[in-house]
Amino acid sequence: MPYPLSIKLPEASKEEDCDNDSAHRRFSISSTPGGLGSRLQLPSRPVSLTDEEAALHELGYGPNLSLTPSFSTSRVERLLRERQLRRSNSLYNLESRENRPIKQPGDDAAAGGASGVGRGGADGRRARAEEGPVTGIKFESTGALSAKHVREKQRLLVVANRLPVSATRKGESSWALELSAGGLVSALLGVRQFETRWIGWPGVNVQDDKGQKSLSSALEEKGFIPVFLDEETVDQYYNGYCNNVLWPLFHYIGLQQEDRLAATRSLQSQFSAYKRANRLFAEVVLSQYQDGDVVWCHDYHLMFLPKFLKEANSRMKLGWFLHTPFPSSEIYRTLPLRSELLKAVLTADLIGFHTYDYARHFVSACTRILGLEGTPEGVEDQGKLTRVAAFPIGIDSERFIKALETDMVRSHIQKLRGRFAGRKVMLGVDRLDMIKGIPQKLLAFEKFLEESPEWQDKVLLVQIAVPTRTDVHEYQRLTSQVHEIVGRINGRFGTLGTVPIHHLDRSLEFHELCALYAITDVLLVTSLRDGMNLVSYEYVACQNTKKGVLILSEFAGAAQSLGAGAILINPWNISEVAASIEDALTMKEVERKERHRHNFMHVTTHTAQVWADTFVSELNDTIVEAELRTLRIPPWLPLEKAVEKFQESKNRLLILGFNATMTAQVEAPGRRGPDQIKEMKLRLHAGLKDAFNVLCMDPKTTMVILSGSERSVLDEAFGEFNMWLAAENGMFLRHTQGEWMTTMPEHLNMDWVESVQLVFDYFCERTPRSYVEARETSLVWNYKYADVEFGRVQARDMLQHLWTGPISNAAVDVVQGSKSVEGAAIDRILLEIVHSRHMTTPIDYVLCIGHFLSKDEDIYTFFEPELPFERDICGNGKTLEPKLPFDRRIGTKGCERILAKNSNKVGVTRSKIFPLLSPERNGSHSKSDDRKFSEGPSDEESGKWEGSSVLDLKGENYFSCAVGRKRSLARYSLGSSEEVVGFLKAITKIYTEVPPGLIH
Repeated sequence: MPYPLSIKLPEASKEEDCDNDSAHRRFSISSTPGGLGSRLQLPSRPVSLTDEEAALHELGYGPNLSLTPSFSTSRVERLLRERQLRRSNSLYNLESRENRPIKQPGDDAAAGGASGVGRGGADGRRARAEEGPVTGIKFESTGALSAKHVREKQRLLVVANRLPVSATRKGESSWALELSAGGLVSALLGVRQFETRWIGWPGVNVQDDKGQKSLSSALEEKGFIPVFLDEETVDQYYNGYCNNVLWPLFHYIGLQQEDRLAATRSLQSQFSAYKRANRLFAEVVLSQYQDGDVVWCHDYHLMFLPKFLKEANSRMKLGWFLHTPFPSSEIYRTLPLRSELLKAVLTADLIGFHTYDYARHFVSACTRILGLEGTPEGVEDQGKLTRVAAFPIGIDSERFIKALETDMVRSHIQKLRGRFAGRKVMLGVDRLDMIKGIPQKLLAFEKFLEESPEWQDKVLLVQIAVPTRTDVHEYQRLTSQVHEIVGRINGRFGTLGTVPIHHLDRSLEFHELCALYAITDVLLVTSLRDGMNLVSYEYVACQNTKKGVLILSEFAGAAQSLGAGAILINPWNISEVAASIEDALTMKEVERKERHRHNFMHVTTHTAQVWADTFVSELNDTIVEAELRTLRIPPWLPLEKAVEKFQESKNRLLILGFNATMTAQVEAPGRRGPDQIKEMKLRLHAGLKDAFNVLCMDPKTTMVILSGSERSVLDEAFGEFNMWLAAENGMFLRHTQGEWMTTMPEHLNMDWVESVQLVFDYFCERTPRSYVEARETSLVWNYKYADVEFGRVQARDMLQHLWTGPISNAAVDVVQGSKSVEGAAIDRILLEIVHSRHMTTPIDYVLCIGHFLSKDEDIYTFFEPELPFERDICGNGKTLEPKLPFDRRIGTKGCERILAKNSNKVGVTRSKIFPLLSPERNGSHSKSDDRKFSEGPSDEESGKWEGSSVLDLKGENYFSCAVGRKRSLARYSLGSSEEVVGFLKAITKIYTEVPPGLIH
């Protein structure tokens, strides 16, 4: 998990200026065993905000940034403050919007399409920090911002598959552009606090250079940037992979069962075209991108775009929003190459969905398919948190409300009222699509007429079915089916003068649609699966006079927002829908008004402009939060420098992890998950044997292997080398030429093992692919390879059994998480090594390499001469502010086990702080085959070691390195065990290239 930075500075120590030449970490050996921790000398160095200020400066904040109160509060509090400021400024600008309109990209075209009226302020009066939380902004008496606080508008690059324009070529170099109406168009054209630029495919195939240049020029005048795709790419990318694979799957329509190999090849070709098209989009975005811009990618057409953009610029502020449902993990996992799409989307900083259900399904898919950690905030991968949240879209309600006041709409309303006089009007407005449930709607209406004959000549259903994808066979068949049902119902219940269903296979003009909404008594939405369905919003916006009833499918995203005032239905239950129709037609006026009041309030306050504004504000805040909370990404290990300092040093300490650091890789490329059988058998990488033989022969180099593995595993892997082995998280220690000793030599009461083993065995039987690791002093139940969510449920159940039963009175602790850690006994291990080797030369070079979980990484900071960050040691998101510099050594925690959040283990182990006393002194004993831990130096040695320093480490001589982790407390990183092998081989070359006498 990421850790917060301390914003409030501790008071500087008066001793700070005494000796500040270079940061050192010095350990002094005390004559009293166990006195190592008390004699640790740290430089009195308060934490500075230099690093934070630099990071915030890169985010666009000035040097005079005030950290109070915005950065001292939670994310929610900051967003609430911004929301209040936005609303206040919107009220101030309400009267001035019409008098002083701001020219926006596409405004000329918007006059005939989307109105573009929004809640954004004019003349730069938005009271918000464009790239983060508002801090230190003051209002003048007029309500306008002080001139010194006015900042330029933040640029918003909106990237969608299609530009919101229709382009028609009039000649070789002339184009006619018409703005398309739609929710996304009206949403973003109405947001005034950003300078919006659109990037997308223009919808026409333009191959000649002259045509592309002229179209680009015409579009750029309106703020649109085209992405030109050739005809074959469009066919395979858009018509193929997007519409034939992703769109059906996201709407719970299963993939087609192919019976020919050619179809499989076609799918692979479509996927390649999909990636190719996304890369073309990325190239155009990068050509337009400027530092500080916000990039907002839209929909399933561009799932690879975040990955390509982040690879080119990791600092880019990037959000991705899905306008369709996201299916449950059981549906999504049927998609070939599913992991690649998830990983690509997760590179975005903020991922948005219409509803919480869609967001939950996405997080579940990442957890089950990728094995990542799902949190309430989003998805965590090696310390990087991708925020996932719900942002329900709205409509430009003002556009519909104002349209009802126009003469054209009023005239049309009068005509419709005269035509439908004496009959209740029901309305359906849908695309002619499988997911819209039009056949189910018609069948329910037929059943209602059959069961309620008194309504047969008193009710009318107007169904607008806009044709789509007319060249696809499935849609042609759907059209025929709908026409057949309509004809049957009209023939059965119609008369010479009237028919119960008016069906139109076409779209309506905007004024016609508004008039139809206004005179409708009941809107019937029977979507089988719909991302949002804004038709219901448009209907509510036009019903403030009539106050009609909304019947809404529970499978539409709008049901989450308008469920309070709507009658929710299951469209598959024809009887239920028919009964709901009767309830709506006979509903009392008081209830209709109350239901409408709830929905109208939501539609007019949760507008498309608010949706866009909220998403971008949260994206900006997510970036700031990430900079302040997540761990930094370590740079690559500087090989030449590390080798050079190794060669110059006189006494070297090399601390190496085992699993995933020096083990041979066993996972095959493209495999869905880890191979449990192979991974459970740890094998030393074959390329390390020669390097170890060389390093272990050097008397000035001490090597230590730290691992949670059992002693037998380490003996098998490293028994032939001259080095130190620390098994079971430092519980046992030995030199390969000696015997194992216990670092905790008190009496180990293991009476609890048998009863705990029974509990673990029981849960192993109930949890497939889980297993028990029985060690000398602990038991571990590992569910890494089991179903992630089921494993967590079982772990919680197990903990309840353990605390109330077998260990209720035992002197043991339960550790939920990876065993913590190799570093827990590092001070004692170091003390034993120093005493055993009779070191007289201080250690002046330390190399620590490993693959540890987040909270196990204190091993890196144990030797750290410089402390750039403070850790959240409270575990509650708060940072301690000690009066003295905080000592981050693992040794200060004694042998307490640290709880690691990202883990798949439940362990039971001893958990006490043990003094360095021999067994004979405290009356305890250890296993007969174990040698006791060192009792400390002899009296003769005490005078020799008293006050001497065994560690004299400069910052330039310390190299901590995380293996295979993107974010870490380590200074540097390496990608895999293969790179660890290469680095150690590079060190051993100095023994062959340089005469031994020249190596210090």
